Amino acid sequence: MWIKGLTIYAENGVVENGLLEIENGKIKTIRQGEGDRDEGLRFPETYKLIPGMIDVHIHGADGADTMDATWDALATMAAVLPKEGTTAFLATTITQEPEAIEKALINAKNYMAKQGEGAEMLGVHLEGPFINKNKAGAQPPQYIIDGDLALFDHFQALSGGHIKLVTLAPEIDGGLELVKHLAEQGVVPSIGHSAATKKDVDAAVEAGARHITHLFNGMSGLHHREPGVVGAAFLHDELYAEMIVDGIHICPETVNIAYRLKGKDRIILITDAMRAKCLKNGTYDLGGQVVSVRDGKATLADGTLAGSVLKMDRGFRNMMAFTGCELSDIIQMGSVNPAVQLGIYDRKGSIKEGKDADLVVLNEQNDIVMTICRGKIVYKQSS
Repeated sequence: MWIKGLTIYAENGVVENGLLEIENGKIKTIRQGEGDRDEGLRFPETYKLIPGMIDVHIHGADGADTMDATWDALATMAAVLPKEGTTAFLATTITQEPEAIEKALINAKNYMAKQGEGAEMLGVHLEGPFINKNKAGAQPPQYIIDGDLALFDHFQALSGGHIKLVTLAPEIDGGLELVKHLAEQGVVPSIGHSAATKKDVDAAVEAGARHITHLFNGMSGLHHREPGVVGAAFLHDELYAEMIVDGIHICPETVNIAYRLKGKDRIILITDAMRAKCLKNGTYDLGGQVVSVRDGKATLADGTLAGSVLKMDRGFRNMMAFTGCELSDIIQMGSVNPAVQLGIYDRKGSIKEGKDADLVVLNEQNDIVMTICRGKIVYKQSS
């Protein structure tokens, strides 16, 4: 496959009037010019080619959820995510009884062995159950437990070693030990649903924590006498910080503050979407809880935010509007940073010869025109 005419945002620089060749699912050639053949996909010079987005925190979409524990649920997510520019993702669990998590992990292992077409599932983000009950948010509090190394090892074995990131609260009993245990195994420990103090976060970073789950949401905030998780996230360059940029979870002004303090090199754009994404207003399930979705906002009966229905392309356009950042900065936050964090930057996260052909074509308004996953066109904008 040849892609021609547009501006390519390649790893080593922007290529205008670019030509990109795909062979066997990989990027073979990137250069300027028309090439030697007439065939191929030609786009206007005002269009842009960027690497696909990687969503490291997504529970579900289009009626499907990771906790459904079915092959079809994960296949549905993989099929619909390219429409918003996402070409790879971590299927995210929720705090539940151990048996429900076990089923989801076994299903994830089976899906990873034979993936459907579309966005590539890279593994599992285990959100809970090792979190703080006082910062549960939409995580069912009755299933929250202390840090348990043996239980995590059991979960990891059931998943086939595919748990890549774990959200936990380091201040709970066994939390710090679990952070160290995860880091030693090459799993990313993420601080979230946590009431940790700055000192708690310092200790967690020392133990190997390298990530913050949905910054500002479900954590101790920045206070002038106690920086909390939020303040510590700004002070520790070791920590990547997820952000849900839907204008609901974080107001535009606070998004801008975080961008100025944390910077494009340490922010990871996520959706934290649940099954109602792509569907109409209504009532849906999240971890056995009833969630009401109205006009882009998902809440429990008491008004607690319950994930989002955010699409990744809306999130990155919001980020540009809220902060004034450039498309190259969005690529850093949406593609490069998650790939680096997950240790897969050698094959994903940027446009470079030899890497997976995970590509997104944008028009002048940064709408998704086409998405290519591992060399296959899986989404085309209807004319």
